[in-house]
Amino acid sequence: MPINITMPALSPTMEEGNLSKWLVKEGDKVSPGDVIAEIETDKATMEVEAVDEGTVAKLVVPAGTEGVKVNALIAILAGEGEDAGAAAKGGGSAAPKAEAPKAEAPKAEAPRAETAAAAPAPAKAEPAPVANGHASGERTFASPLARRIAKEAGVDVSAVTGTGPHGRVVKADVDAAIAGGGAKAAPAAKAAPAGAPAAASAPAVKAMSDDQVLKLFEEGSYNLVPHDNMRKTIARRLVEAKSTIPHFYLTLDCELDALLSLRSQLNAAAPMKKTDKGEAPVYKLSVNDMVIKAMAMALKAVPDANASWTESAMVKHKHADVGVAVSIPGGLITPIIRHADEKTLSTISNEMKDLASRARSRKLKPEEYQGGTTAVSNLGMFGIKDFAAVINPPHATILAVGAGEERAVVKNGEIKIATVMSVTLSTDHRAVDGALGAELLVAFKRLIENPMGMLV
Repeated sequence: MPINITMPALSPTMEEGNLSKWLVKEGDKVSPGDVIAEIETDKATMEVEAVDEGTVAKLVVPAGTEGVKVNALIAILAGEGEDAGAAAKGGGSAAPKAEAPKAEAPKAEAPRAETAAAAPAPAKAEPAPVANGHASGERTFASPLARRIAKEAGVDVSAVTGTGPHGRVVKADVDAAIAGGGAKAAPAAKAAPAGAPAAASAPAVKAMSDDQVLKLFEEGSYNLVPHDNMRKTIARRLVEAKSTIPHFYLTLDCELDALLSLRSQLNAAAPMKKTDKGEAPVYKLSVNDMVIKAMAMALKAVPDANASWTESAMVKHKHADVGVAVSIPGGLITPIIRHADEKTLSTISNEMKDLASRARSRKLKPEEYQGGTTAVSNLGMFGIKDFAAVINPPHATILAVGAGEERAVVKNGEIKIATVMSVTLSTDHRAVDGALGAELLVAFKRLIENPMGMLV
């Protein structure tokens, strides 16, 4: 019996991926554990292993295909003793519908009446096809591709008349609605409570369409670079963060002289190890490593700030898992130092170097960049004095770190020169109130200015 291979969900939030490369070809024999393909998600390129034994009968989705839906059929294996040609023809019956190169996989939201059979359903089972049958408030049935295109174009999919099986909205229906300029999503469809002042006269602010933007520029004066999955995810997450999280910001200046002195002493005391290139220290601490440690210890000192907001409850974390923003080609990613409050500075330093290296080559595993309880974004190496970072849900805080620079400070009535670093804490006001955020930032400042406390 043919064995169907489908697009795996490589992370809890993955909905689609790019099939970057096949590492097998038709006719190859594979065993469980053999690496058969490379899949590019929004943040990493990951290897996919075979879970069954057999012969590759057909590669349904070509290498290089983008936007392949999770659970879409991508290949067919012939079982032991089975003819590969027959398996290629007979496979796919148990898999979601796959249309290379863009595999469109029906999800659980598809109606029960929709099957692979060509025979039409009884007329009594179908509602009238007006506005996709949703005048009575029924659920909208539409293909995932149609939903995505409608969402990007600002089209209300429930107002589109479906021409697919059993009134299902398909891509052609959405394209027709866009071309006709109709079925645009209402800007604020929620009904106002009784007695609330009418606000219908205030038009919602809409983003300019692609065509509207391009018309502002001289034709031929630009190149179009399509968004990859990473950039799309970054855009979606930032819009989500700024539209759903009530940010507020707290800024403090921290003197770094004691920390820089301790860092130099610790690096000078690092034992040596043999490498292919000769001897090298077993660790080399950076200021950022000490910032990570200080942030983690501050969260443990102010546990109420080590939290995440949900609508039903406050999530109080038992450990301080610190994400660190790392710039990579095309965007950024936030690998996480787990239990940073419990780790030594040398462990944090070496772990951070490894995570950053693999992040830049897109080799991180999902569990290495998903989750966490806070984050640190450091632009000090670029000479940035101060800035405010955007919170990365489900975090309730993120620390923006500026450059350390010599400034004039007043001590005991006298002007002195000190190395000062400005830091800004962005907080989710739903989870961390002003006083609590201030308490957390003061705890961080205390550790930075008295760094010996991070060694005990």
